[in-house]
Amino acid sequence: MDNSSGVGVLDKAAAVLSALEAGPATLAQLVASTHLARPTAHRLAVALEHHRFVARDIQGRFVLGPRLGELSTAAGEDRLLAAAGPVLAAIRDHTGESAQLYRRQGDVRICVAAAERPIGLRDSIPVGATLTMQAGSAAQILLAWEEPDRLHRGLHGAQFTATMLSGVRRRGWAQSVGEREPGVASVSAPVRGSSGRVVAAVSVSGPIERLTRQPGRLHAAAVVSAANRLTEVLKRTGE
Repeated sequence: MDNSSGVGVLDKAAAVLSALEAGPATLAQLVASTHLARPTAHRLAVALEHHRFVARDIQGRFVLGPRLGELSTAAGEDRLLAAAGPVLAAIRDHTGESAQLYRRQGDVRICVAAAERPIGLRDSIPVGATLTMQAGSAAQILLAWEEPDRLHRGLHGAQFTATMLSGVRRRGWAQSVGEREPGVASVSAPVRGSSGRVVAAVSVSGPIERLTRQPGRLHAAAVVSAANRLTEVLKRTGE
């Protein structure tokens, strides 16, 4: 292979991915385009499939997998974070509640940006905090539009149900009341990348005494508007 890095297995894996860049391929087509031995091409393709760099189409052919899109999105994270600061500050000032931006990382979600209430009971989540994907309105958002198999796996042990996530998809926002932490309510909406895939969730959170047991009635419109502003940033930049 050309442009060898000196690390054979990586060069061969790169050859498989490069071959799939041209479109779906059977194992025989992979062997022909990569010049790898059939057992080697099969072993690498299956290993890449395990890590979601490769997937299969309905005909069983190998295709590029969803993990590549996720990494591409992550590469644009700095642009999203740069735009998130003023958007979160604006929604905090509008609602009077703490605002956060979450991204999913494996089986958890991480707060990657936040705007805290300056006074009073803050109920804020610090940047860098790792939270469960099994409870909370942001977890609902980050799971609701996943591929069916990942969605159903994510529901195991969750505080919400498939029916609730169907409602989230229909409304375009999620709410939770005491789901992740007693006494705390939140509302979240999806941020989408240029491909339309959900890449983050914007949230506002605070005590139930302020947000009530129907926090969506108070803040869903503002949260959806903030999420849409960040979606537009990513669409303009092609992230």
